[in-house]
Amino acid sequence: PSVSTPDTALQTLAINTVRTLSMDAVQAAESGHPGTPMALAPLAYALYTRHIRHNPADPHWPNRDRFVLSAGHASMLLYSTLYLTGYDLPLEELKNFRQWGSRTPGHPEFGHTAGVETTTGPLGQGVANAVGMAVAEAHLAATFNREGHEVLDHYTWFIAGDGCLQEGISHEAASFAGHQKLGKLIGFWDDNRITIDGRTDLSSSDDAAKRFESYGWQVLHIADVNDQAQIDAAIAAAKADTGRPTLVVTRTIIGFGSPNRADTAKAHGEALGTDEIKLTKAAYGWPSDEPFHVPTAALEHWRLAKERGVNLQAEWMRRFAEYAKAFPSEAKELGRRWHGDLPAGWERALPEFTKENGNVASRAASGVVLNALAPAIPELIGGSADLTGSNLTNIKGSPVFQAGARAGRNFHFGIREHAMGAVMNGMALHGGIIPYGGTFLVFADYMRPAIRLAALMRQQVIYVFTHDSIGLGEDGPTHQPVEHLSALRCIPNLVVLRPADAAETAEAWRAALKHRTGPVALVLTRQKLPLIDRSTHGAASGVAQGAYVLKDAPAGTAPAAVIISTGSEVEIALKAQATLASEGVHTRVVSMPSMEFFAAQSSEYRESVLPPGIRRVAIEAAHPMSWHRWVGDTGTIVGIETFGASAPYQKLYAEYGITAEAVVRAVKARA
Repeated sequence: PSVSTPDTALQTLAINTVRTLSMDAVQAAESGHPGTPMALAPLAYALYTRHIRHNPADPHWPNRDRFVLSAGHASMLLYSTLYLTGYDLPLEELKNFRQWGSRTPGHPEFGHTAGVETTTGPLGQGVANAVGMAVAEAHLAATFNREGHEVLDHYTWFIAGDGCLQEGISHEAASFAGHQKLGKLIGFWDDNRITIDGRTDLSSSDDAAKRFESYGWQVLHIADVNDQAQIDAAIAAAKADTGRPTLVVTRTIIGFGSPNRADTAKAHGEALGTDEIKLTKAAYGWPSDEPFHVPTAALEHWRLAKERGVNLQAEWMRRFAEYAKAFPSEAKELGRRWHGDLPAGWERALPEFTKENGNVASRAASGVVLNALAPAIPELIGGSADLTGSNLTNIKGSPVFQAGARAGRNFHFGIREHAMGAVMNGMALHGGIIPYGGTFLVFADYMRPAIRLAALMRQQVIYVFTHDSIGLGEDGPTHQPVEHLSALRCIPNLVVLRPADAAETAEAWRAALKHRTGPVALVLTRQKLPLIDRSTHGAASGVAQGAYVLKDAPAGTAPAAVIISTGSEVEIALKAQATLASEGVHTRVVSMPSMEFFAAQSSEYRESVLPPGIRRVAIEAAHPMSWHRWVGDTGTIVGIETFGASAPYQKLYAEYGITAEAVVRAVKARA
C-alpha cells in the first residue's frame, strides 16, 4: 500500500520516526515485532502529543492518565514514543532493544522502563490491568474528591490487539467494566486482522464489536488510523459518553509502508530484513543508510509533549494545594495512601483469639481479622469471585463498589478468576489501594497468569484462598487442591502463607500487609481448627519468620526428629508428637506457614529451627514436591500424590494417610 499523507508534513515526519525506529531496533536485535508499531504509530502520536495527560519529567505524577499497551509484543511502539516525548529513555536504549541489561526488554516491564505502567505480553491481561486502574481511579475519586476540588480525575487508555480479544480474560474484564460503567476507560482495538499463523479468519469469525456492545461498552470506529482527524473525533466521542467505557475499533495495516510485508503475517513477529527496510524507508522518503535516524524537526515536535506535561502537572499541583487548604485531613490521608504508608497504630486493630472464639476454620478467622482491620486500613478493598460467603471476604458495613457507589469497598468480581487477578494488579499498580480477592485454592489455576505477573511486578496484592485441601470434603476431587501449594510456592516473589490456627491467621494478615515487595497468598481451611494453647507452645508471631518451634522436646532432651507442618496438619503433627512422647521418643514440632519467609531468614535462624543432623518428617495434605528442600535426602514427607475423593473430610484424611499414625511410623522408621 502507498503511504498516505497525514494532516501535515511535520506530523508525517514525527509518525514515520516511530516507524523507522521500530524497524531499526527489531532489525538490530534480529528479533521482535515491527509490524504493529509501524501500523499504530499515528495513534501513538495522537495520544502522546495531544490526548494523554502525562509528564515525561515525572512518570509518577498521581493524576496522570494511565496507558496500557496490552499488545505488549509491540513494545517498540511504546519505547519509541517514550524516547521521543522525553522520558528517561535515551536513544542508546532503543539501539540495545532486547539486549542484556537494557531498559528496552522484548515486552514492556513495570519498574524497568520509565513511563511503562504495567508489564504486558501475555495477551489480554493488559486489558484487565487497565480496567483495574480505572476502578482505582473511580474509587479514589469518590473517596477523596469534593465539590469544586476534583483532584483525582484521569483517564485510563489501552491498546489491544486481535490476540488480546481472542484471549478469554479480555472478555471477563470487558464484561466487568461494562457492568461497572467505567466511563473513563478508553480502549483501542488494533484491528489489523493478522496473527502469527496468518489472517484472523483462520480461527475467528465472531463480531468483537458487537460483543463489546453487549457488555455495555460504547463502540466507535476509525476507518483509517492514518487520519488524525478520525482519531480526534473518536476520542472526543469517547470522553463525551461518561456512563460507558469505550472501545475504538481502529483499522490498521500491519507493517504499513512495507512493499512486500505489509498486511501479512511476515510483518508480525520477525525483523523485516535489511533489503525490505531500505524499500520501506524509500516509501517513507527516509534515508536508508542511517539506522536510528531521528530528524531534528521531528524530535523537537515530539518534545513539546514534555513542556505540555510540565504545565499539566503544575496546574494540578495548584489545584491540589487549594484542596489541601480546604480539606487538610483528606489531603494528608491521600498523601499517606499514595506513599504506601500504613496508618499509625493499625496493628492494634488485630483481634486476639481465645479458646472461646478461636476454635474456628482459618477462613472464618480470616473474616474476623479482615473486618477488624478494615476500619483501621481504609485502602484495603476487595471481594471474591462469586464466593463471598465461602471466602468470607465481605467488609461489613461498607457498600458494594458499583456505579453510584464508587466509594464502596466490597467487590463482586463475578465468576472471573483470571480477570479478578489482573484487575487487582491494575488496582495495585494505580496506587492508593491494597486489593484483595478470594476464591477456592483449586481455582488459583484459573488466575495463575495474573498471579505470576503480580509477582514479576512485585505488586502488593493479597489472595484469600480458602478450601485449601481434601479437608473441604464432600465437594470432591474437582474442588480439592493437591498440587496447588507446590505450584504456587515455585512462583518467584510470591509469598504463600498457610496458617495453623486462628492466631496464626491474624499474624498471616499482619505479615501480608507489611509485605510490600510482592503478592501474598493466604491459604485457609474450610474445616474448623483447634486454637493452639500458646501458653505451652511457641508464639504465633513466629509466622513472620516463616517457621518457628511450636513445641519442643523436653528441656535438656535432644529431639530424635523434627516434625514440620503447615495449616490444618499442624494439629496432626502435635498429636503425633504426643504419641511418640508417650513411647519415650521426643520430637520437636515446627510450624512452617511460609517457606518463602523462612528461606529469607539467616542461616543461623534456620538452623536454630531445623538443626542439622536431626531427622525431619514433614506432613501436609498436598503434593510433597515443595518439601524436599526442607527435609533433605534422608527425610520423609507424608503427603498426597493423587487426586482426592468425595466424602467427609475425616474419612479422607484417614484413607489418604494424612494421620498422626503415619507420622509416628515415619519417625520410628528413621530412628
